[in-house]
Amino acid sequence: MKMDKENIGRELLPKVGRYDFMVEPFHCDFRNRFFAGHLGNAMLNAADYHSNDRGYGMTYLHTIHRTWVLSRFAFELTEMPLAYDRIAIETWVESAIRSFTSRNFAIQNSETGKIYGYGRSIWAMIDTESRQPANLLEVRDGLIGSYVETSRPCPIGKPGRVTMDNSATLVRKMATCYSDVDVNGHVNSVKYIEHILDLFDVDFYRNHRLQRFEIAYVTEAHGGDTLSFYLQRKSDVEFCVKITKHVPDEVEVVRSLVRFVKE
Repeated sequence: MKMDKENIGRELLPKVGRYDFMVEPFHCDFRNRFFAGHLGNAMLNAADYHSNDRGYGMTYLHTIHRTWVLSRFAFELTEMPLAYDRIAIETWVESAIRSFTSRNFAIQNSETGKIYGYGRSIWAMIDTESRQPANLLEVRDGLIGSYVETSRPCPIGKPGRVTMDNSATLVRKMATCYSDVDVNGHVNSVKYIEHILDLFDVDFYRNHRLQRFEIAYVTEAHGGDTLSFYLQRKSDVEFCVKITKHVPDEVEVVRSLVRFVKE
């Protein structure tokens, strides 16, 4: 592989990165369990650390007017970490094609090795000036290709198409606010996870645990937008959610599938 000047002499790191986090008690719910939004944030932080460490992360991309955009994200859990647990998130790139890359995650206890669950994600690269797709294989002469790991299993289903029909019910409207908006000026990816899981009340969570969360990001929402949340019940433990914004016409922003287990 032809290497650009900055890559000459760069020693390749392991394909799989491992990043440690501690579950802070103020990031846990009334059952002492890690909030799923904070777990999702830790996973996305691990993705950021992994790509930056290897030379194709946000730190470098901003210098060439490129950025990563999260397109789909799913995680599946057999157990939720508890307050003060020390967790390790391992992450690796499973594939990289012209405009998209898939990245997987494994979540485990740092001290015992117990597996809490796995995650999958799909990312697009865009030009920050034109907002159009960019060829990620042109970045540093396709450096990301050297980090594709196909032998490591990720034993959960890939994010799929979330289907909904006209029976979905409008259950909430809200205006985006200060804490929803990130450095890019749009609603942060993790905030959608939190808002969706807040559609279920405390009594529901007394005897249900999140098993799988899946989300597809369709278009961006910004500070001041009004979001509408539509909920469709598929079963006693599975729900689909669609979020729209009004600009002024109604436009779909996010679609999600949420599956629980009853305890």
